[in-house]
Amino acid sequence: MSKRYTITAALPYTNGPIHIGHLAGVYVPADIYARYMRLTGNDVAFICGSDEHGVPITIKAKKEGVTPQDIVDKYHAIIKQSFEDFGITFDNYSRTSAKIHHDTAQEFFKTLYDKNEFVEEVTEQLYDAEANQFLADRFVTGTCPKCGNEEAYGDQCENCGTSLNATDLINPKSAITGNVPTLKETKHWFLPLNKHEAFLREWILKGHKKDWKPNVYGQVKSWVDDGLRPRAVTRDLDWGIPVPVEGGEGKVLYVWFDAPIGYISSTKEWAAREGKNWEDYWKDDNTKLVHFIGKDNIVFHCIIFPSMLKAEGSYILPDNVPANEFLNLEGKKLSTSKNWAVWLPEYLIDFPNQQDVLRYALTANAPESKDNDFTWKDFQARNNNELVAIFGNFINRVVVLTNKYYEGVIPEPSEYSTIDEETLAAVKAYPAVISSSIERYRFREASQELMNLARLGNKYLADEEPWKTIKTDEARTKTVMFVALQIASALAVLSEPFLPFTSNKLKSILCHSELDSESQWDDISIKDILIPANHKINKGELLFSKIEDKTIEAQLEKLEASKKANEAANKVTEPQKEEITFEDFTKLDLRVGTILEAEKMPKTKKLLVLKVDTGIDTRTIVSGIAESFKPEDVVGRRVTVLVNLAPRALRGVESQGMILMTEDEGGNLVFVNPDTQNVSNGLQIS
Repeated sequence: MSKRYTITAALPYTNGPIHIGHLAGVYVPADIYARYMRLTGNDVAFICGSDEHGVPITIKAKKEGVTPQDIVDKYHAIIKQSFEDFGITFDNYSRTSAKIHHDTAQEFFKTLYDKNEFVEEVTEQLYDAEANQFLADRFVTGTCPKCGNEEAYGDQCENCGTSLNATDLINPKSAITGNVPTLKETKHWFLPLNKHEAFLREWILKGHKKDWKPNVYGQVKSWVDDGLRPRAVTRDLDWGIPVPVEGGEGKVLYVWFDAPIGYISSTKEWAAREGKNWEDYWKDDNTKLVHFIGKDNIVFHCIIFPSMLKAEGSYILPDNVPANEFLNLEGKKLSTSKNWAVWLPEYLIDFPNQQDVLRYALTANAPESKDNDFTWKDFQARNNNELVAIFGNFINRVVVLTNKYYEGVIPEPSEYSTIDEETLAAVKAYPAVISSSIERYRFREASQELMNLARLGNKYLADEEPWKTIKTDEARTKTVMFVALQIASALAVLSEPFLPFTSNKLKSILCHSELDSESQWDDISIKDILIPANHKINKGELLFSKIEDKTIEAQLEKLEASKKANEAANKVTEPQKEEITFEDFTKLDLRVGTILEAEKMPKTKKLLVLKVDTGIDTRTIVSGIAESFKPEDVVGRRVTVLVNLAPRALRGVESQGMILMTEDEGGNLVFVNPDTQNVSNGLQIS
């Protein structure tokens, strides 16, 4: 096994805080892996940083009336702090606006430029004449040529996931002015991915067919089989890293090119601080490079970045890219723009000292092979039924009984029974079982094996019943408690990658710091005694607490409130119709009426057949409101009726007028009613 690991986690984009989708997809599995690798004695560089360039940041800055630097400074601080508070153990968390990154990215570009690894092309790109600028991909929206989504961006359709160029869009529009852009010539440098196609086929499609996740391998194969094309590495923008060659004035490095180099610059920053050689972690064949990302980043980390590294010539290639699928929230796709998310900073406030509950819930339900759904009810069940009832219950019983029977001093065991030996042998097997899952990037499976160890402890106590034997067989009770404490000690170590705060709390209860050496992963399978007799432990404290229904309801209400607020904020008010004259208006005959009868029209979903007293007659009106109202709900309703609308046959029924309707803030149909109940049917509205 390699002894040096460079572990990277996708650079979060600094235009908003971290949410549970980011955590489940990237940061929790990456942290589990990094913590495990440290516990097994490896040399680890766990690297990340803020991705601070790109168009969404300039859009947000423009919208808020501040500079892009203001935006990235704000969110870099929020993201960095929330990662620390959540226990993500990056060895270095940098940022792409740092000088060391600008220098590293420019040097990388210059190396490839000097080796003639780029293709220089003059192309036509979309240009907004009113804004007097070329339109970067995210400044263009239009219809996706693949799926017809009318809100696709110039680089990607978020509906079908297709990677696009802005010029591929049907009916493109400028996101700055709303104008239809024109084509204008501009010069850029391109990375000819087609040149690296044979290398990618050999390296991934042959070399990693068996050890890369099927979702990753499948997406790479689809891309390569579809034929790779040159991809621009520069763009016309004023926010980003300046292109460091002649002719690059007014241009910056494309964010997809500079962002992955952020792993290298962050490693340089860490190595300089720690007195290490950064090249050992990027250029030594004995180093294992692993990228943790979400599935939307597969193409960048499996095709584009490796092609860049290969073209440069001196870097190692990733050993694995265990990308996860997406996490949905309460059955709907997570959306930052629609505020349909659980934000990490808010979680840390709402659930103080419960970081491990979220870590466990996200791991146990991780979207490792397919999109999964986070629900607050499942979160509650994972806490109450597993962390509290299994893990916490076992530890609490062991600690309470040890303090009750022996004043916290671990008793001397006597001869082991067969069940004792079998139990201790089972404990010794767990490190290898959990290791196997982690090293195959099956973190869900690994977390459940950890919980199985706690189940083993509970079953052992339930079968041996020390609370009964204490009255009849003191020697047997001491042995049972000694064995139970070995299980507790194993849990303290093996839980660290998954439940680091709990692990620390449990180590404190067991006074691990007073033992001869710091416990390591392999100690569990090697040592016969993990925590010795006559060692004194502390009083117990609850590792987990039950989460009540009212707490979950509050979170669901918060989501519903944000949904309604977003709908209200994004509700489009229809523009004013074409101007009419007063004479045109007087042609409309609007009357107060009352619905007398209502029934559904057979074989239709939307239509109700209404009998309406208009004050001048009783007439039939067919109205498309059946999906919003039951017939019995509308009988007796006062309504506004357009009575002189020309009759129209609908499904064989002649409709003699129209009921006036509108929508409320939630998009629900509502009647446009006369306010005063004393107004008689038939009175005109003018």
